[in-house]
Amino acid sequence: MFSILTPLVFMLITAGTILGLIFGAMPGVSASMAVALALPFAYKMAPQTAVGFLVAVYSASITGGGITAILWRIPGTPSSAPTVLDGYPMAQRGEAGKALGFSLIASAAGGMIGALAMVLLCPQLSAVARRLGYSELFAIGILGLCLLPCLDRGNIVKTMISVLLGLLLVCMGVDPIHKTHRFAWSGSAFFSEIEMIPVMIGLFVTAEVLKQTKKHKKSGKIGINREKKDNTKQTVFPGAEEIWNTRLTILRSSLVGLIVGIVPGAGSTVASFLSYAIEKRMSKYPERMGTGIAEGIVASEAANNAATAGSMVPLLSFGIPGGNAAAIMMTILLVKGVPVGPSLIEVWPEYLSSVFFAMFLTNIVMVITAALTVRGFENLIRIPYSVLGPVIMILAAVGAYGLNHSMRDVLLMAGAGIAGYMFIRLGYNSAALVLGLVLGQECERNFRLAYMLSGGKISGVFSKPMTAVILTVCAGMLAYSFWKGAVTKAITDRG
Repeated sequence: MFSILTPLVFMLITAGTILGLIFGAMPGVSASMAVALALPFAYKMAPQTAVGFLVAVYSASITGGGITAILWRIPGTPSSAPTVLDGYPMAQRGEAGKALGFSLIASAAGGMIGALAMVLLCPQLSAVARRLGYSELFAIGILGLCLLPCLDRGNIVKTMISVLLGLLLVCMGVDPIHKTHRFAWSGSAFFSEIEMIPVMIGLFVTAEVLKQTKKHKKSGKIGINREKKDNTKQTVFPGAEEIWNTRLTILRSSLVGLIVGIVPGAGSTVASFLSYAIEKRMSKYPERMGTGIAEGIVASEAANNAATAGSMVPLLSFGIPGGNAAAIMMTILLVKGVPVGPSLIEVWPEYLSSVFFAMFLTNIVMVITAALTVRGFENLIRIPYSVLGPVIMILAAVGAYGLNHSMRDVLLMAGAGIAGYMFIRLGYNSAALVLGLVLGQECERNFRLAYMLSGGKISGVFSKPMTAVILTVCAGMLAYSFWKGAVTKAITDRG
């Protein structure tokens, strides 16, 4: 049983929180990239401890992005972009301490509310999922695969191709039922020996570094420019009454973030922008949004932190990752032989407690650490990307090598990174590819077991009422998204 009071576990989660804050504050390092960089550290840990450690990195990296957004108008993570709108103007008025205080309190509150909702929802949803048969679980997996293409209506065809390519790659290796080799040449099962962790590091770290390097080279910037005014000297935090006045915004935004986070593929960025838009619509003085008010900061930061907990709900309940970071955590469980699905919480309830306690502890440690070390972030973001990029690559290569002490994993990481970068440049979706990779095996397994139980009749898989309903919904969603995209393109072409 995972115990949060174990000194070693406490130290690991504290270390994960500090790593997350640092990674999150680095421009160009997303929360998913931070989790991927931390993945090699978790490889040797017990599965439940590894999940707790990665959750700490994930949660703290979201908050770290908000700190630099407020102080220097540089969102460390995409989900902190709305925080700039009110955080930076408040800091420019000499109220940086207040802005940081609102950000940290809202982040902690959003994370804790999300964690509490997660621990209440997961057992109930998992109990429902356990009553389903293999055909229904297969249909739910297909629903998870369809959601991301439907959300990416701007490029639905390429996103769908990305998902299908991920499913194709899953077919290479060992058959999940009969354990025979597939797509093997000359009797060798090359693809069955490929480690998923180096591939994840390559797709989320190497590809992103290449992308950011190209971006900085094109802009001609070797570092980060900002005003010389030292905003970190203003350390007056908001009072209890000021924080209390934002309680409804915190609660509302946390619920928005939780709901958005539960939807696979939506993520913290969508949650923060949507929450900010809702707050602006509901505000008594919408004209003041964007001029440096507490509600704007709170709406963004509470939502994106609550979304981190929301993304864990479908993972722990159905075995469907709610986002890229959750997909990486699912990978570490699969690598360690932990069957991910509806039975996870029933058989191994320590995984739910790991995530819950890690999130609670992270949000407490995060506030204290960020408040004490805020001035250190100034030196951190002085680092030009021409230095930061290679350092990240070295960390990624060392992590990949450390998995099995093999250069093959480093080469695999590099190859996956280059392929991922080209994938992005061509307009395809690497997140959709990863979704196909992590969900494909379970979808295939559930489909084949349902087929076997139906006596080898394909109609027996699709004839069950719930399966038919879910697959019909999937088809309807895809058809509507294709139609909507075609209409939008036709209007744009005429315009």
